[in-house]
Amino acid sequence: MSPVYRPIPITDPARPGAAMQIAGGAVWAAQAEEVGSGIVLMDAVPAEVLAAWARPAPQIAGLDLSRPAIMGILNVTPDSFSDGGQFNAPDAAVARAFEMVEQGADILDIGGESTRPGAAYVDVADEIARTAPVIAAIRAQSDVPISIDTRKAAVAEAALAAGASLVNDVSALTHDPDLAAVVARAGVPVCLMHAQGDPKTMQDNPQYTDVVSNVYGYLEERVNAAIKAGISADQIMVDPGIGFGKTLDHNLELLRRISAFHGLGCPILLGASRKRFIGTLTGTDEAQDRVHGSVAIAVHSAAQGVQMLRVHDISPTQQALQLASYL
Repeated sequence: MSPVYRPIPITDPARPGAAMQIAGGAVWAAQAEEVGSGIVLMDAVPAEVLAAWARPAPQIAGLDLSRPAIMGILNVTPDSFSDGGQFNAPDAAVARAFEMVEQGADILDIGGESTRPGAAYVDVADEIARTAPVIAAIRAQSDVPISIDTRKAAVAEAALAAGASLVNDVSALTHDPDLAAVVARAGVPVCLMHAQGDPKTMQDNPQYTDVVSNVYGYLEERVNAAIKAGISADQIMVDPGIGFGKTLDHNLELLRRISAFHGLGCPILLGASRKRFIGTLTGTDEAQDRVHGSVAIAVHSAAQGVQMLRVHDISPTQQALQLASYL
């Protein structure tokens, strides 16, 4: 496996003259880390990695990613870990969608199948029935970008026909062999997420030799596969998959070194909102009580140059990011 490098992020107003702007955003770097080895000078980083770091993030679903975008989570499911059952009625889902937009969500992520640990598989027809009518109802009243959170080609196709703008696949196009072609034909962006195992078994003793390097290598492979399938390189996002086949230590290591994923040359999406590791660290058993910890993770990740934050709690996240941008 090739070495993985990460820019050591700077957000301080006093920036070294030789610092490199990362992905066209507010984060800079003057030094790097070779993951697993230590700090290196920037001239020790391969030229292609430096070029990936320096490349401004493309627009995704019409969004300018020079600042962190907020993706609001809307689960139209009975069993999602945090909000299952709250918005699975279409009227409640549409009302919640517009509430999130009013609070500052830049894009909505609509999912009809829970991917929490231990979750059961949902039939394609049921997943379409849960998601497509809600997307169509939102689109009839708003041009807000909409992401369909699915790993199934038929569900994505129905969602795109209803007005979705992006496909967010927790399996990184490995679950359904037809999904890559659907995305390529539609010419829409896709987010490729890392997961070790499927939702039903992913938390059964996950192991890595080095979690950052292993996840990076997997996502690099999936980005190349997506491009080979005809998906435009500038329409691919990556997500390290916090909580998807990871222990507490794995999650923390990925968050500490999430800037490494800029080396893939794709915008980074992070979904850590209200997840169990926050409860483990803070002693909060109920997912709804993990808002403050989730906001802390969002601010930390923005300071690492993460371009999109997938969250349940729009207002506190938006306010925290807004204040951090002034400092």
